[in-house]
Amino acid sequence: MGCVKRKGAEEARNQFSELLAAAERGDATVITKHGRPITALVPADQYDETGDQKSLLSLRGTGRRLWSKRSLERVRALRDEWDR
Repeated sequence: MGCVKRKGAEEARNQFSELLAAAERGDATVITKHGRPITALVPADQYDETGDQKSLLSLRGTGRRLWSKRSLERVRALRDEWDR
């Protein structure tokens, strides 16, 4: 994947044709509203239209010390952290 740019919604609207050309080159653009990421314009070959979940096997072993008898609480805390 090429570089990822961030553009405000108004700027993205004004530069839409340039952003499409960038996507053709392999560059993604995150479009923000009031500084918050809202959506992304990505090259079509990087978009999974089926919504199939990717395999987690490549992450095997990275959760050491994450799971315990209180795993559900831990996952909720991580989700809360990601939603900020």
